[in-house]
Amino acid sequence: MDNINNNTDSLLNKLKEDSVSYKNLETSSLSIKEKKKAIRSLMNIRMPGNIPDGLLSIQDSYLQNELDNKGIVYLDDIPVVEQQYNSNIPHADKISVWQGDITRLGTGAIVNAANSQMLGCFVPCHACIDNAIHSAAGLQLREECNNIMEEKRQQNGRQYQEQTGTAILTKAYNLPCSYVIHTVGPIVYNCLDQKLCQDLCNCYRSVLECCVTNGIKSVAFCCISTGEFHFPNDKAAEIALETVLNFLDIHINSLDRVVFNVFKNIDREIYENLIIEG
Repeated sequence: MDNINNNTDSLLNKLKEDSVSYKNLETSSLSIKEKKKAIRSLMNIRMPGNIPDGLLSIQDSYLQNELDNKGIVYLDDIPVVEQQYNSNIPHADKISVWQGDITRLGTGAIVNAANSQMLGCFVPCHACIDNAIHSAAGLQLREECNNIMEEKRQQNGRQYQEQTGTAILTKAYNLPCSYVIHTVGPIVYNCLDQKLCQDLCNCYRSVLECCVTNGIKSVAFCCISTGEFHFPNDKAAEIALETVLNFLDIHINSLDRVVFNVFKNIDREIYENLIIEG
């Protein structure tokens, strides 16, 4: 416990030293839980650029300890739907549904539902998956995303934003997976239409193509565009499953496992119904 407290205090102090606005933030009286929340908040709001080496080493030690406490979930721990649900859908031996924290998955890649800025979520401790993945990966992930976007801005103009339906590959840093694949899903403002459905399909297909291109044999998808982006959960799941099955029909030997990672019970129930009913 002393080691955890020392690690937490060291990182919190380093983040405060690194901050222009919060150098004098009073944290000595905070509980360990409150200090961890302050650490995540300071990481979330930090703009990319010039990360001191001392900060990174302490951050990495802290995040690896947090990962040890959460526990890594490997593919061998996750049954395929052929076993779990006795499903007879095509490729039932390559597809899984797993409910939980995607930042625990030791897959080849996990998928991040990014926004068009591609820099992660800047809202302190926001509940979106973009925030969760960047918080668990560390400050290096925002830095790499910024470098990628800077190259794109040089090519396409300073106002460039990442297009919907693409896939961008980055390292995973302190996550247990090997890579993170970022995709910008469609936002449903009013009524769902065919273009929005096609955009979501493009997200899944682009990620799968990215996996094949880079020799990534397993990938865990989040529920892209649901929640904050207001895509109906049931339709999103239908598109996701159909796109994956169609892709596997063509690239059967390129992927060993596709995991549909769900966090909410409603999404688990939707996927279970689709997979059991076939």
